[in-house]
Amino acid sequence: MGASDKIENAAEDVKGKAKEAVGHATGNDEKVAEGKADQAKSDVKQAGENVKDAFKH
Repeated sequence: MGASDKIENAAEDVKGKAKEAVGHATGNDEKVAEGKADQAKSDVKQAGENVKDAFKH
């Protein structure tokens, strides 16, 4: 996994957490759901990169 991929995944996770926090603060369930979806997408990408790394070694 390249450093840029790690940074991109971390940024997506942070963005998702921020959306979720804003959604909770404003009572916007749709924003909470979007935030959780962004975090899940980041987790899936991270897992895929971890699998690639495992096969490289």
